[in-house]
Amino acid sequence: MADRLHIIGGGMAGSEAAWQAAQAGVPVTLHEMRPKVATFAHRTGSLAEMVCSNSFRSDDSEQNAVGLLHWEMRAAGGIIMETADAHRLPAGGALAVDRDPFAEAVTARLLAHPLISIEYEEITALPDSGNWIIATGPLTGSGLAQAIAAEAGQDSLAFFDAIAPIVHFDTIDMDTAWMQSRYDKGETEEERTAYINCPMNREQYEAFIDALLAAEKTGFKPGETAGYFDGCLPIEVMAERGRETLRFGPMKPVGLTNPHNPTEKAYAVVQLRRDNALGTLYNIVGFQTKMKYGAQKSVFAMIPGLQDASFARLGGIHRNTFINSPTLLDDQMRLKSKPHIRFAGQITGVEGYVESAAMGLLAGRMAVAEMTGTTLPPVPQTTAMGALIHHITGGAEAKTFQPMNVNFGLFPPVIAKGGRKGRQVRYKMYTDRAKADWQDWLGLREAAE
Repeated sequence: MADRLHIIGGGMAGSEAAWQAAQAGVPVTLHEMRPKVATFAHRTGSLAEMVCSNSFRSDDSEQNAVGLLHWEMRAAGGIIMETADAHRLPAGGALAVDRDPFAEAVTARLLAHPLISIEYEEITALPDSGNWIIATGPLTGSGLAQAIAAEAGQDSLAFFDAIAPIVHFDTIDMDTAWMQSRYDKGETEEERTAYINCPMNREQYEAFIDALLAAEKTGFKPGETAGYFDGCLPIEVMAERGRETLRFGPMKPVGLTNPHNPTEKAYAVVQLRRDNALGTLYNIVGFQTKMKYGAQKSVFAMIPGLQDASFARLGGIHRNTFINSPTLLDDQMRLKSKPHIRFAGQITGVEGYVESAAMGLLAGRMAVAEMTGTTLPPVPQTTAMGALIHHITGGAEAKTFQPMNVNFGLFPPVIAKGGRKGRQVRYKMYTDRAKADWQDWLGLREAAE
């Protein structure tokens, strides 16, 4: 077998790919340009750093596709999910993590693995030989991005990701705000009070929207166009789509009761989610923004409860590069023109921490199979993993290909006896089928018998 797997990029996908390969007995060299080469969004040199939200989203493996993806990654011995579980924070039904200890723990485990070596260097060209996985994520270095674009024979596709601000808890006015998860969701009191809520009446909301629309925004460089991913839209872009858009999105007031004024229903609510284990930092949920820093401070001061808030980090925006995977990759995630190179993570056109790590998990396993001369059966499309890889390697329309979160719309329909079922029943059918098929693919059920 070839002696070593090389992985470019130490984010979620690269870290997971390295772990999967090394656990299977294949030596790995992980190439990471940070901290020697910095990016706009990263703050540390840690692997698997979370640059936007600190949430892995829903952890419900019966009713939610991303929760199902969590389940599949846990079943496959994924380092990202195992470490996330060890550093989870109260977040209602979501899986949120203490971001710095999480990244530090992933880094420590990879550094300690006897089959993994890490080289801190920037790679700017496509390798001509060997076994490689490119998992450079949304902030691929310019040299490597240009090399990929030249090989693909087309311009790089890109959209823009925005980052939400983080607030110091002790500067939030808790006489105005209160702690409650929407619909009191969660099994413990800590989970049921995982979010801070800042209420607005109609007049305050309308004034906030006016200020948001008028605020000075970050411009784009010549030749750049603002193609945003819909799941990570800046709040001002949402507001531009209609004055009520935010009130039916991240500022929806449903499922909450203000204990300071229980008889008055808020017209809109801004939520903040805990960002670290100490509870000293909270991020403003869904408030990705491209407003300039000065504008952010004045606009966010209009939010009741945040009028005197101090920010640990203000929001920002960065370019997110991805390839046209349906055109460029085969069903083993290999570059068709250079099959010794695989791609994994957000650069393939999946969106989200979990989806990125999941594609790293599959790329690592596929590389191991090829290097060891074994046959890896196709990943069942009925699973969350299979639905995603099928989408990016052929299921999506190449002409309109855009980044995608995992969702049940990517799965083959379930056939229910007795006619159409309600959503909860249908989703449970999807997840039951997926879990059985994923275990079969992993060989766990056969081993258990």
